[in-house]
This record gives sequence, structure tokens and C-alpha cells, in this order.
Amino acid sequence: MELAIEKTNDLIKVYDEKNEAWKFVKKDKSFTKQLSTIEETLSRFGLLKNEIKVYLYLARSGEKKASEIAEAISLHRTETYRILRDLEKKGILFSVFEKPLKFTAVPLDKAIDVLVDAQKMRIKLLEKEKANLVELWLSIPQRKVENEKKELFQMLQGEQQVALKADELLAKTKKEIQIFAPDYYLAQLYYTDFTDKLKNKLDKLDITLLIENSAKSVFFIEKMQWPKNKYRMVKTRNLPCFMISDRKELLIAFHETHAKHSSDKKKDRTAAIWTNYNAFVLTLQLLFSKLLETGKVNS
Repeated sequence: MELAIEKTNDLIKVYDEKNEAWKFVKKDKSFTKQLSTIEETLSRFGLLKNEIKVYLYLARSGEKKASEIAEAISLHRTETYRILRDLEKKGILFSVFEKPLKFTAVPLDKAIDVLVDAQKMRIKLLEKEKANLVELWLSIPQRKVENEKKELFQMLQGEQQVALKADELLAKTKKEIQIFAPDYYLAQLYYTDFTDKLKNKLDKLDITLLIENSAKSVFFIEKMQWPKNKYRMVKTRNLPCFMISDRKELLIAFHETHAKHSSDKKKDRTAAIWTNYNAFVLTLQLLFSKLLETGKVNS
């Protein structure tokens, strides 16, 4: 699991969980934006708002008494003691054996390792429970269901869910996969490691990749080290990303920008539709063929 912070010159690239997309935050001399970004990221590791405040205060200030911590971040002393004990149980604080008792924080990089390892252990325990749950489920009398093929739709929302579905589609593909990825989606696919998995399938599948004719697309295709003879560039705008697997299944992704009220800040979200509906797949297949005809190899 990677921490969603990556420095690039004067910008910090972060994953915005609310909008479910990557964004760039400019560093400021007061460190307000950096601290805000760190707080948002730590919350994704299961820490509560006041726990994060206590941890970051100690991480920046060094050894402190509980009363000093409570006063510095405006918390009730009883709540501060509870939080300190909870953070110590989580392995990211130490008690200093002195009188009066003081507390000190584990360095941020070590603290993140501890929190990540805890998440991994929870996942492993859940994975171990899978076999037991399936066995229990199968022990219950099941109704007979006809195995008739149905034309289905599935609505997905959020960059992570769309990425998981793209991985699933690629894993199920037996012969060929056709992908049209505008520059924004090509960046998303790159950061979710889908392109690495796709590259590993080059010698196993017939892969046709179309990308938008833009500087951003060229940048990411070069970062992917994708063979020049294995993709084409097309001049088009405002088309969604879509993938067609074995001409039978389709995943089409949409990038939404919306605000509930005119005064609200606009939010970007990724949504998608998966379907095996033949007419829909055929329509996108025809669109892909037309785009392929106009595509050119980047020299």
C-alpha cells in the first residue's frame, strides 16, 4: 500500500478521497496546505480527527505532558488522556518514564508503516475467513437457478471501483482487448497500475490501444514505456474512456464535474458502466473501429 503523497518540485500529488481523483497541491511557506493534506491522508488510515491533531502536535513538538497537549490543541484533559492511550495502543506513541509522565510520537514514516501493517493484518484475517464463509453459505440449501445468459448492466462510482472493474475485465479477457483512453483516463490507469498489468499481457493478448493526440498522453505513454508500434493516437475530444473485452463485454467510464449549488466548489468524480448488452457493445465496437481508422502511429 502506497502513501498517496508524492513530491514533484513545488507540487505535492495527493489522492482526493472526496472527489475520488488525484490532484496537485502547491506547497506554501506557512505549511498549512501540507499539514491539511497530511491530516486528510492519515484519516484514511483509520485515525480520528482529534487523534490526528494529538499525533501531529507531538510529532512536531517532541516530548510533552498531557496537560500541555490538551492546552495546545484545545482539548479536554480527560479526552486527551484517552486519545494518548489509544494512540499508544496503535503503536504510534510512546510513554516516557519520567515524572510527570510525558508522551512522544513515533516518526511519521514509522507511524505510517505501523498503520499500514495493521491494515494488512486485518485484510489477511478477512481473507482467511473467506473459506469459512463460503463453506457456511454452501451448507445452506440453495435454490435452483437457471444458468441462462442474461444481458446485464452494472453501475460503478469512484475511481477505485472503476479501476477494480478494469482489472477484472482484463483478467477475464481470453483473446483481445480494445481500449480507448483519453489523456485524463490514461493518467488514472497509469496511477492505478492497470497499465503495468496490461503491458504484461502484450505477448498473451491482442491489445489495441488508442490514445488522445495530446502532450499529456505522450507523457504517460512514454512513462509506461509502451511499444511505439502497439498504440495509435487519435484527434478527438470529450469522448469517454472505454474498453471492449473479446467483443463481448464493455466498460465505459465517465468523468463528472458537478456542484450541488452554484456557490459550491465543483467536484470531479469518476463513474462507469459495465455491460455485456450486445447492442451496446456493438455500438462502441463500431466507434472504436472508426477511431482506429483515423489513428496515426506516433513517430
